[in-house]
Amino acid sequence: MNHRPPAIFVGDAPGLDFLNSIATPVDIPIDWIDDGEGYLSWLEQAHLAPGDVLQEIRLRALPGELDTVADQARSLREWFRGFVHRQKGRPLPPEVLTELEPLNRLLERGETFTRIVPPPSGQGPLSLQAVRRWRTPEALLLPVGEALARLVCTEDFSHLKACEGPACTLLFADHTRGHARRWCSMAICGNRAKQAAYRQRLKTHSR
Repeated sequence: MNHRPPAIFVGDAPGLDFLNSIATPVDIPIDWIDDGEGYLSWLEQAHLAPGDVLQEIRLRALPGELDTVADQARSLREWFRGFVHRQKGRPLPPEVLTELEPLNRLLERGETFTRIVPPPSGQGPLSLQAVRRWRTPEALLLPVGEALARLVCTEDFSHLKACEGPACTLLFADHTRGHARRWCSMAICGNRAKQAAYRQRLKTHSR
């Protein structure tokens, strides 16, 4: 049975939420994608793959196949985490493209097409819909790869930050006015910092 708590989504960017799929919310580190079933659950919570597609792949996968994909996802996560830590806090220079070649190779595996679909209400103009072919469990790496690519191409790396919590590993894109965000969440590390500051003040005044 899966005893993982709900995944954490505080990155303000799906690519960073993927990096945050391993974290220490309280005292014990949790890896939400430590096996195949965990990866499927995380993808569904992140809204990166439809639930019916995940269920179909779950039923179709060979023994061990989903665990192998989860292992590949963890390798991708740690490789890209290193990239973000090296580049965060400054604009991303074009020269990093060579470092991102593994990500481009992943994206080249994608199988998508567009099709004409009716309007949702049954009235109005027809529209084009992008559709992905999910031929194998490895296709589950594609939506994550695309989230990482969007992070690279749409976020200002000057505003990518690591939480200032002493034991926290979470990353986030600071979209606040003035870019003054310091914590992954005020409810988690922000509150811990306030409590620590309060205890320090009490200790200082009691001397």
